[in-house]
Amino acid sequence: MTTTTPTTIADLTYITREDLSTRLLSTSTPSPTSSSPIAIIDVRDSDHIGGHIRGSTWIPSSELDYRIPELVRELKGKETVVFHCALSQQRGPSAALRYVREKERLEGKSEGGKDGDGEKGKEGEQKEQKVLVLDGGFTKWQEKYGEDGRLTEAYQKDIWEFGY
Repeated sequence: MTTTTPTTIADLTYITREDLSTRLLSTSTPSPTSSSPIAIIDVRDSDHIGGHIRGSTWIPSSELDYRIPELVRELKGKETVVFHCALSQQRGPSAALRYVREKERLEGKSEGGKDGDGEKGKEGEQKEQKVLVLDGGFTKWQEKYGEDGRLTEAYQKDIWEFGY
């Protein structure tokens, strides 16, 4: 039996807005049900107004507790899952961490083993899913891509004119 240490906030990986935009422009529109290899989860609450990343799925942080298990199952086939909030300092990273921990729990459980006995990376198995956090959140994203209709939907410049 292999023992694993629980994933922590410090273990999370961040993606820059430039890297994410490049990935989005090179694939089909992301969504949990599309064939796109990437899913973007927006966990902003009432601050969701003013625009969002095209194809992202809005799951307010207040709904995460009961939506995370469903989300892990829905996004199982995605290569990359990106979480963000307004600044990606609290809600986005916390959501990513909850997702990773639930994913680890379900994978260990689905294999019928104990903790740490989940996916072993056998030949022919699906690649390990990357879970990332958007550096700077939507606030930083909209500064560069807010008015780019290929990357941002429902953008309202006047809401962001004076910053977050």
